Amino acid sequence: QSAHRAGLRSFIRYGWRWSWRVTVFVTVFNMVSTGLSVYRDKTTISNFAAAGGFTGALFRMNLGLQGLAGGMVFGTAFGIPAGGLLMALHSLAGESLQEKRSRERRELYERKLAEWQSRLSVTEVLGQTENNTKEGLKME
Repeated sequence: QSAHRAGLRSFIRYGWRWSWRVTVFVTVFNMVSTGLSVYRDKTTISNFAAAGGFTGALFRMNLGLQGLAGGMVFGTAFGIPAGGLLMALHSLAGESLQEKRSRERRELYERKLAEWQSRLSVTEVLGQTENNTKEGLKME
């Protein structure tokens, strides 16, 4: 019980130090991998490897060139399996990230096209009504 209490006290006392670091690490990793996926318009393992390498290098930059290189290797080594796991989980869900993005983009395009066509048809109807009233005034 005393070991358990000591562990709990240290977690409460020092847990916030690790929590914000993990939060920043995960945020940077996700921003880089998502940015690469959107820019390249495809999701690959290399995106996750690059994101892991960049994030690892960023967090070990203060240790000099050796720390930078070590952080990059370490981040890349952990980014590849993390990316593979994420891609596998998305494929098990039935739709990959790329397919989901393409579907949402296509649906948005179709919705905007339908809205544009409905506005255009209203404009054509107003134009015909205006022409009909002008012709009616000319005849009178």
